[in-house]
Amino acid sequence: MSATATSLDELLAGATERTAMKSADSKSGAVMERVRIDGEPFVLKHLHVDDDWIQRCTGDLGCRPAVLWRAGVLDDLPACIDHATVGMATGLGRNGWGAALLMRDVGPWLVPEGDEAIPLDQELRFLDHMAALHAHLWGWVDAIDLMPANHRYLCFCAANMATETARPDAEPVPRIATEGWARFESVSALASEVLELRGAPWPLVDALDATPQTFLHGDWKMGNLGSHPDGRTILIDWAVSGRGSPASELAWYLSLNAARLPHSKEDAIDAYASSLRGHGIATDGWWEAALDLALLGGLVQFGWEKALGDRNELAWWEDRARAGLARL
Repeated sequence: MSATATSLDELLAGATERTAMKSADSKSGAVMERVRIDGEPFVLKHLHVDDDWIQRCTGDLGCRPAVLWRAGVLDDLPACIDHATVGMATGLGRNGWGAALLMRDVGPWLVPEGDEAIPLDQELRFLDHMAALHAHLWGWVDAIDLMPANHRYLCFCAANMATETARPDAEPVPRIATEGWARFESVSALASEVLELRGAPWPLVDALDATPQTFLHGDWKMGNLGSHPDGRTILIDWAVSGRGSPASELAWYLSLNAARLPHSKEDAIDAYASSLRGHGIATDGWWEAALDLALLGGLVQFGWEKALGDRNELAWWEDRARAGLARL
């Protein structure tokens, strides 16, 4: 288990500077600061369900990054992954539900913001290191109450979006998602099936649960990724981690990073599957089913975003979702 501070003063002992920061890739509403301690730069992230719509929509009262930290899961990652976390304070804010996460400032090595495709060698390394993480914790059992699989598919459900958009301080993503779902209903040939699963994903969750499981970071978007000069992958923001199908992680990656892939989604899928086998995981007998179901799940999660974007992108996800629906 990793040591945990009980106050901000304890966590930030020796700090000489604290300034507010905001990243365009930060979508949750969490408050962040730049901090300097003993001359070294750090980033401080404040976590509390009152401030973070993702925590609210995924039922996270205990701050999952803090749970991971205390349980030592972050210490058990493969050597190719750098989580950048150096300390945690818990018991903060209303009801003691909050936490503060102290990370090394890895900003210089994070993927730059924007919509440009990243270099192919970097993308292939990300996929290989994703596979390495999954293989390293293959069969992982959640004994610490992280993100339940059903919460992954209920995050953007109608009830959550209605609750979030009714708030006087509603964040942009729930408002945009609400608009996107309305458009999805009018433009997608699979609207009825996908919207039904959006509100009641149990058949999808049960089908995925019948395939091999591992530990998932949960949010492999470019805003959470970077590359050290020594080749390690930086992977931050462990707010939606938990047990699940590795194909679900890949589907999330393909969906949120579609504009930044330097090759086709099919090429990315093949690269990940090849890496998974290279890390010792046999894919015979389960991979195709898991992939079909996970790509259906990607549309259940992000149909709203696809409906607001390029028609060809939406059509790709619809085509893959049909294969998933056939397996339910």
